[in-house]
Amino acid sequence: VDGEELSEINYETFNAASAKWEVNGFNIHPGSAKNMMINASLVAMEINSMLPSGDTPAHTEGYEGFFHLTDMSGTVEKAMLSYIIRDHDRERFEEKKALFADCAARLDEIYGNGTAEAQINDSYYNMKEKILPHFHLIERAENAFRANGVEPQCVPIRGGTDGARLSWDGLPCPNLSTGGYNYHGVREWIPADSLEAMTNVLVTLTEIFAE
Repeated sequence: VDGEELSEINYETFNAASAKWEVNGFNIHPGSAKNMMINASLVAMEINSMLPSGDTPAHTEGYEGFFHLTDMSGTVEKAMLSYIIRDHDRERFEEKKALFADCAARLDEIYGNGTAEAQINDSYYNMKEKILPHFHLIERAENAFRANGVEPQCVPIRGGTDGARLSWDGLPCPNLSTGGYNYHGVREWIPADSLEAMTNVLVTLTEIFAE
């Protein structure tokens, strides 16, 4: 029970990875820096400019993936960039990760080996692949919603859930709504009616599984 608006059932999530860039520059007095200085902070800005400008959270929706710059710091000698990479489609997800490797290779070609390196770690994968062979779980959830006067709707998540990890660890675990709104914001809230409705849905689900 980790979703949003009342009635949502989720069994599609992003594939997700984190990427940390380390950029190494070469510092020298700016008065004699011509053709020698490599400003790591400026190289870091080049990295972001190599990514598709429309592939950001602010420009995407639905099944569209993105690169999200979450943190950055830098000096002339060294710069760091942190990204998260997201896409519902596994093939496009792998292509996004491969683009980072291409960017690193291009920068090394321009500025020298070891200029930029991205450490990429997968975080979780789309649970859809693990849920579809057990689709009765979704049907039971839908029946539990309807039994309590809530018309269910299956909605893909533009994020991830604990259920994604559990599903890939061998426990198929679709995601049910909490009935709340504005998550991850200061105005996050859940109506009391939604709390009651979801409690009733969960009770019904236990009864269905007990049969």
